[in-house]
Amino acid sequence: MSVRPDLHQHYVEACENLGQPQNPFIARVLQEADKSDKIICTEGITLKVAGNNHPVPVQRVTDDNLGVLASVLCHAAFVTGLDLGYNVLTDAGAKTMATFLQENFSLQYLNLMFNDIGTSGAELIAGALHRNASLVHMKMTGNKIGNQGGMFFATMLQINSSLETLDLGDCDLGLKCLIAIAIALTQNKSLKAINLNRPLLYSQQEETTVHLAQMLKNNSSLVELHLSKHEMKNFGVERLCEALYENSSLKYLDLSCNKITSDGVKFLGELLKRNQTLEILDLNANRIEDAGAMYLSEALTLHNRTLQALSVVSCSISGKGLEALSNSIKSNMVLSYIYVWGNKFDEATCMSFSKLIKMGHLKPNCTDVAPYKVGEQVQLAELSHGLQKHYYWAPRHRVVPDSAANASLEIAAGSEH
Repeated sequence: MSVRPDLHQHYVEACENLGQPQNPFIARVLQEADKSDKIICTEGITLKVAGNNHPVPVQRVTDDNLGVLASVLCHAAFVTGLDLGYNVLTDAGAKTMATFLQENFSLQYLNLMFNDIGTSGAELIAGALHRNASLVHMKMTGNKIGNQGGMFFATMLQINSSLETLDLGDCDLGLKCLIAIAIALTQNKSLKAINLNRPLLYSQQEETTVHLAQMLKNNSSLVELHLSKHEMKNFGVERLCEALYENSSLKYLDLSCNKITSDGVKFLGELLKRNQTLEILDLNANRIEDAGAMYLSEALTLHNRTLQALSVVSCSISGKGLEALSNSIKSNMVLSYIYVWGNKFDEATCMSFSKLIKMGHLKPNCTDVAPYKVGEQVQLAELSHGLQKHYYWAPRHRVVPDSAANASLEIAAGSEH
């Protein structure tokens, strides 16, 4: 592309033609984009028009603002990503976006997280993805589309063959749409990552976990699955483990913030002894205790040589279990990332992790604890590291490298655009 386009000038003209006032936030983003060197090469650019996390408040993007912006971007093929998270878009804005997706053939990444899009907006966007063949990454996180809105995305997954990542976390999904999504994914061959965190489930029978487990037996393309806050118990974990014996594609399993105990972790321990695929396991905020840590440690010390990252943050583990996990790091050269903050550290645990880091068995940016001394006694301090530390927001001035704060993106490349 030899001629440098002028997005800002086109935006000014579009506002005049449509009789809309300029949004100073959008104008500034477009001015900055015009200066980007990526415009004149083949990389493409992502316009970050997210309404959160600015030094001073910004004028968030409204439905009318989006109409003007879409008219500017309809001929800007070099814009391959659009981040509109944390704005005030409603179903009317979703209609504009749906029309844009039907007419645009270059957009690969779209982030609409935490707007005010509801069920009818979800229907329009999901419907547009029946025909759109360019979008690869889609984030609907935090829009209250509900069970019916989730059903529209389930239908879309039966038709769309280009989408690779879909985030429906915090969307108030229900039992029926989760089952529908599981059924759709038994046939879908393109989706690689899906986030189904925090549905609204009122049953204690774990039907959704059973259906998702059945899906994993038949799906050979899904690499990343997030099932945080599913009220999952040991029964559900056992069903998932049974399915994963037959699955050879899943690399990242997120079971954080569930009701898994040491009995459930026993099934995971047995799975890890034979599984040759899983690379990331997130058990954050479950009650696995020392017994569960011992099951994991045995598998990781003697058998598994595939898992690269393990998170057991806030899992009610005390010294005995933490000591066993630290020993796993010594003997397992593949297990490189471990996150343990929020458990019960004793003096021996502090010494063990201090030695791991000092001897080079564990790199400082691959764990969430750092040793320091009080007199002659070693203590552990928390670091801002993790698998998905900046899932909801990211500090503008990074105090730690992004690869440390979001280690899952470093290991499982492709989760983000």
